[in-house]
Amino acid sequence: MSKTFRPWKIDEPLLLPVMVQEFVAEDHVACFVLSVVRDEIDLIKITGTYGSERGQPPFNPIMMTALLLYAYCSGIYSSRRIAKACRERVDFMSIVGFDAPDFRTISDFRKRHLNALAELFLQVLHLCAQAGLAKLGHVAFDGSKIKANASKHKAMSYGRMEERAAELEAEVAKWLSTAEAADAEEDQLYGRDKSGEEMPDWVADKQRRVERIRQAKAELEAEAKLKERAAANEQREAEGRRKGGRPAAPPSTVPDAKAQKNFTDPQSRIMKSKDGFVQAYNAQAAVDAEAQIIVAQDVTQSGSDCAHLLPMIDAVEANLGRRPEQVSADAGYCSEDNLAGLEDRNIDGYVATGRARDAVAGAAKDNGDPPPSAPQPASTPTRVEVMRAKIKAGGHASPYRLRKQLPEPVFGQIKQARGFRQFLLRGIEKVRAEWALICTAHNLLKLAHRRSLSAALPLAAAAG
Repeated sequence: MSKTFRPWKIDEPLLLPVMVQEFVAEDHVACFVLSVVRDEIDLIKITGTYGSERGQPPFNPIMMTALLLYAYCSGIYSSRRIAKACRERVDFMSIVGFDAPDFRTISDFRKRHLNALAELFLQVLHLCAQAGLAKLGHVAFDGSKIKANASKHKAMSYGRMEERAAELEAEVAKWLSTAEAADAEEDQLYGRDKSGEEMPDWVADKQRRVERIRQAKAELEAEAKLKERAAANEQREAEGRRKGGRPAAPPSTVPDAKAQKNFTDPQSRIMKSKDGFVQAYNAQAAVDAEAQIIVAQDVTQSGSDCAHLLPMIDAVEANLGRRPEQVSADAGYCSEDNLAGLEDRNIDGYVATGRARDAVAGAAKDNGDPPPSAPQPASTPTRVEVMRAKIKAGGHASPYRLRKQLPEPVFGQIKQARGFRQFLLRGIEKVRAEWALICTAHNLLKLAHRRSLSAALPLAAAAG
C-alpha cells in the first residue's frame, strides 16, 4: 500500500512573520527578558554613555543588554557562542532580529559596561520583592568554590619563587656570557650591522619570567606584612591593651614559604573543594526561602566562609531595606563573634556547630570552630554550645533544615543546569561583576516563572 506524507517544503520560499517576536511563543523567556529590559529596568548608566554622532552607529544598548541577560539565562556565557546563537537560534533572533552582532562587539559591550550590568542585580531584586518573591522570613547562606580563569599549575609558592628566580638568573647569565664569547663569530657571519649584544628571544623571555616572579614575591611579602599587622592589632584588642607604649617590633615581611601566587590571575587563590584543590574564588549567596531568590551576593578570595556571614546579612539589609527575621548557615559560618552579631541584630539564627550530618544530632565535634573572643566562666555556656543545644532541641523540625533546601539547589541550578562552572573574567572586581550577572539571570528566571504561573492561574480557575 502507498502512504501519503505531509509535504516537505524546504525548497519553497517562506512568508516570514511580521515581527521577529513571533518566532517564539508569547510566554517564552526571551519575550519576558526583552519586556523587562525595555519597560522595567533603568539603563541610563549604559545608554547615557553614548553621545557622539560620528562613526558607525552602534548597536542599541537596550538590545545588547537584553541579549546578554537572556544568554546568561540560557546558560551561554562565551561571546562567540552568543554570536553563534544569534545566527542560528530563533529565540535569540527574537531579540536581535536579523542584525546579529559579532562576538567582538558582544565582548566589548560587556567589558565597557561591566559595572553597570552588575548593578542590574539590585533592580531585578526589587522587581522580585514587588512580586512577593522575597519576604525575608528565612534566609539561608552558603558559599561555593568556582574555578577561576587560571590553572592551579600556573601558581608558585614563595619558597619555590626564590629557587626558580635564582635558577633563571643563573641560566640567563650563562647565556649572556656565551653571547659575548660569540660576538666575533657573529660579526663574521652576519656583518657589522649588529652589535652582537642582542639576546635571543628565548633568553629575553627568561628575563621576563624572572621579573614576573620577583613581582609576585613582592606582592606576597606585602600581603604577609598586612596580615602580620592585622593579627597584632586583633591580639592587642583581645587582650584589652592600648595602642600606646613602646613601639612594637616591625612586622615580618617574609611570607610563609608555602604561600602561593598565580601568574595568570594573581587575585585568585588555591582552595579546597569537593573536586580537590582548585584555583578558584569563593562565591557567596544569600537565598530567601519564599522562592529561592538570591537577596545578596558577593565573591571573596578566602576559602573560609566564617568572616562573611555578618557582611552578607548587612548586604541583605542594604539591598532590601530590612534584615531577615531568621537565618541559617552551615558550620563554616559558626563562630562566637558571628553568633554574637546575630544577637546584636535581633535575628533568630540557626548555624550548625559541627558537620552537616551531626548538626541536628548535636555532635560534640565543632569542625574547627574558632575559640571564644573572650574567656568565660566554666559555668556559663558559650554561644556555640547554646546554638548546638538549640538546633538539637528542634530536631528534624528545626528551621536549620532549610539550609540545604535553599542555597544548595540554587548553586545546583547555576552550576549544573546552566553550566556555569568557571569564571570567564580575571581579577576580583571583574569576577564580582560577573557573579552579579549570574545571580541577576537566576532571579530573572524565578521572576519569569512566577509571572507565567500567575498568568495561568486565572485561566485555570475560569476553566474550573
